[in-house]
Amino acid sequence: MNILKKDVDRYDVLLKDIRDIDEFISLGKDENDNELETDIYNSIGKLEKQIRDIRFTMMFSGKHDISNAILSMHPGAGGTESQDWAEMLLRMYMRWGERKGYKTSLLDKQAGDEAGIKSATVLFEGDFAYGFLRSEIGVHRLVRISPFDANKRRHTSFAAVEVLPEIDDNIEIEIKPDDLKVDTFRSSGAGGQHVNVTDSAIRITHIPTGIVVQCQNERSQHKNRSSAMKVLKSRLYDQKLKEQGEEVNKLRGKKSAIEWGSQIRSYVFQPYTLVKDHRTNVEKGNGHAVMDGELDDFMTAFLTHNIQNTSS
Repeated sequence: MNILKKDVDRYDVLLKDIRDIDEFISLGKDENDNELETDIYNSIGKLEKQIRDIRFTMMFSGKHDISNAILSMHPGAGGTESQDWAEMLLRMYMRWGERKGYKTSLLDKQAGDEAGIKSATVLFEGDFAYGFLRSEIGVHRLVRISPFDANKRRHTSFAAVEVLPEIDDNIEIEIKPDDLKVDTFRSSGAGGQHVNVTDSAIRITHIPTGIVVQCQNERSQHKNRSSAMKVLKSRLYDQKLKEQGEEVNKLRGKKSAIEWGSQIRSYVFQPYTLVKDHRTNVEKGNGHAVMDGELDDFMTAFLTHNIQNTSS
């Protein structure tokens, strides 16, 4: 209901802006005022952006597109190289979230052996967080001169990104207490004032499925457990949907395995700079801007591509 009210309010503002511009144009016909003409052009530019934004949100048609998103990433084979790449991706998505005005919470972060991370989980809170971020699911490939190679050779690294909608309390997911194994441990990290000094970190294993989730960002064991249960609920819901999809595909006589090698995007920094999405062929020459969170062009192209495939 809240999102419907926002849509109505945004529509009312749009109508008001159109009427204001119409009045400005009427005044401009009677007066030769350069300053007024500039105001009209600026107002029209803002109006066009509002209309583009409204059209864009109309692309979100999935059941959970409006939901908060839980994003996780894991490095591929390659040790320190891939772990460093995974941390670069983590920063990229955190920067994107800041640009979009989302609240971001780092639920869990496992430091790498020498550099980078072994895994990380982030919660993005805000309208259509999942709608945007589901475009990032898959394997991301990096090509660069390795900062860890004394011979300055070019290396290729991989990291996988997983995105789930945060499941609200209206969706029933049965989790029996007897099916859970709960462990507490001391938060890991590079040190400093934000590292827990008590065993407040939580690891929850769902015994029937083998799904393991953990959270160590909060100082309170209760809050860490609550966050971990949110992630577990979302993963169980996602598994349920995948099982249903597999049953449908069996009936259709199709196989729909999701392979680790489903590479969606390449980030090349040597011998040239280029970020290319292999699903939509969208390219960006400014790789540093992409790594600083400029991802909207890739996401827009992905959503548009999906709509076109669905309607064809």
